[in-house]
Amino acid sequence: MTVLAPILQRTPVLTIEDVLARMVEIDAALPARDGVACFNKLYLRVTEGVIAAAKDAEFRDSVFLSQLDIAFGNLYFAALRALEDGGGAPPRAWSPLFDRRASDDIAPLQFAFAGMNAHINRDLPEGLRQTFVQLGLELTRSGPAYEDYQRVNPILEKVEADVKADYVSGLYAEIDHDFHGVDDLLAMWSIRTAREAAWTNAEAMWHLRGNPTLVGNYLGMLDRMVGFAGRGLLVPTRL
Repeated sequence: MTVLAPILQRTPVLTIEDVLARMVEIDAALPARDGVACFNKLYLRVTEGVIAAAKDAEFRDSVFLSQLDIAFGNLYFAALRALEDGGGAPPRAWSPLFDRRASDDIAPLQFAFAGMNAHINRDLPEGLRQTFVQLGLELTRSGPAYEDYQRVNPILEKVEADVKADYVSGLYAEIDHDFHGVDDLLAMWSIRTAREAAWTNAEAMWHLRGNPTLVGNYLGMLDRMVGFAGRGLLVPTRL
């Protein structure tokens, strides 16, 4: 049994607090240099920021945002379960991170962004689709759900900047100092742009909802494309 197995046995979860709790446990269970740990630490900070903003009443539809966070988190846990159980292949979007997670020629920041690539570009459209179906809402850009979705962007951007600072001069500086070109490699990444594309892909799957085969095919195509991009984020950068 791996160190993550007892944690993942208690997933999927039903509350945003449990999403946070499972990520805290994953963070404690994995060594800091593990590629999954590098992403999990970033995701943990994001979730903490969203919960804090919700408590401060910054969102118009907290029920929607909470349900989205739960669906979104469960997709991450499902990918980890597929990896840990060995009974089925994880989504292709996650394979680059899972395959290279122990590599010492890849910077921790690269692992964090590779996880973001998989989770936002592949999981978020599916999480949105599931959430709108569950709540019986129309997936549209008109209304509080899309407004709240956009309000999350500044939270994510702040967390991204803070994590970058940790890797450059703080927590990971000692192990990250001899990697070269990471900033150039990740300059193409924009959380805001990725989340806007995720909403567009969710809209496409929503309009295909009457044909589950087409929905599955669309998600499969997206999964393959995101996995291809993930491998590009994990090229060796150690000098």
